[in-house]
Amino acid sequence: MNNVIDHDRLFKELIATFFVEFIQLFFPEIINYLEPNQITFLDKEVFTDVTEGEKYESDLVAQVQFRGQSSFFLIHLEAQSSSQPEFNRRMFTYFARLHQKFALPVYPIVIFSYDRPQKEAIRQYKIEFPDLKVLEFNYQVVQLNRLNWRDFLNQANPVAAALMAKMKIAPRDRAKVKAQCLRLLVTLRLDAARMQLISGFVDTYLNLNSSEEIEFQQEISTFIQPEQEGVMQITTSWMRRGLEQGLEQGLEHLEQGLEQGLEQGLEQGLARERNLIIRLIKRKLGA
Repeated sequence: MNNVIDHDRLFKELIATFFVEFIQLFFPEIINYLEPNQITFLDKEVFTDVTEGEKYESDLVAQVQFRGQSSFFLIHLEAQSSSQPEFNRRMFTYFARLHQKFALPVYPIVIFSYDRPQKEAIRQYKIEFPDLKVLEFNYQVVQLNRLNWRDFLNQANPVAAALMAKMKIAPRDRAKVKAQCLRLLVTLRLDAARMQLISGFVDTYLNLNSSEEIEFQQEISTFIQPEQEGVMQITTSWMRRGLEQGLEQGLEHLEQGLEQGLEQGLEQGLARERNLIIRLIKRKLGA
């Protein structure tokens, strides 16, 4: 069974769905000059790194209108799940090519979701000489493993409910954080599809063991009644989806087994028929 997490897909889906909420949570200054009803996500841009011989795709590029103006700018957001050398240079390459192609101002943002290292990530790319500073390119950084989940407990924001699951969490607090993520989610009263998106995100990154599950249930029991009921509905839906997925996988294996058995039976039957015909021909020829 493949348990590899598709980090890029999860983060892109979350941020694209709650783009304005992401900006509100981490960069409220942008909201002051952004027109929230004039946001268009552009097609992925593919960049070739000549030095490394690799191709990269930009994660999210949104064309946004300045509030009260007819002009636009781009917000380029990269979700990075691993610490990579020279990433700052790659961010500058993205910036330069986006600016060249669209001739618009570009606001660059990176969200780092890796667990380690926890040292502060680089947030600029410079080219300078002893007598000349040629370039100083800066970009915004959201480094989740340096953020305290407790600081987001009372943020009425769906992105906070999801991303707390990837913030700096002590091992003993995993069950508590999962319960608090879901408590916050319940209070937001989102539609079913968006609730499922966030709860699935939380469950992926806070997959509890049996002892943590007991702590999780104990934490839920401390919530007020409406919140308890809402969280229990979410966990019940997880169990139902798990049973449905297990049933589907079982049926798939059963169908595969039947198909393989039928194929093997036909092959064996044909082989027997072929051998019988050969014996009859030999007998006819007196062999």
